[in-house]
Amino acid sequence: QVQLVESGGGLVQAGGSLRLTCAASGRTFSSYAMGWFRQAPGKEREFVAVISWRGGTNYADSVQGRFTISRDNAKNTVYLQMNSLKPEDTAVYYCAAATKAFARASTEDFGSWGQGTQVTVSS
Repeated sequence: QVQLVESGGGLVQAGGSLRLTCAASGRTFSSYAMGWFRQAPGKEREFVAVISWRGGTNYADSVQGRFTISRDNAKNTVYLQMNSLKPEDTAVYYCAAATKAFARASTEDFGSWGQGTQVTVSS
């Protein structure tokens, strides 16, 4: 089991930027994929981005070109840099640890979740 703690959420105007951080502990961080998901009020949790153990990335179409996922294995940390934010990006953002080195854009591939951090983008 791995423990995940997100930080960095907040209120930002449209067009602004935020960087989310997820600190992991409890398992060999570098061995598995990490991901970010989000959930807006009244909607299902949706995939945002994933990074494999070797650094390969995949993004949802809605954030491609605006968001960047990265990881620092020495610090057991994964980041989500969010630029050109839009009001529709407003959601609770969750960090997740996959059960394997690679993961699909699906909650099914992730076994551990953080508590979430709120991101609100005003128009």
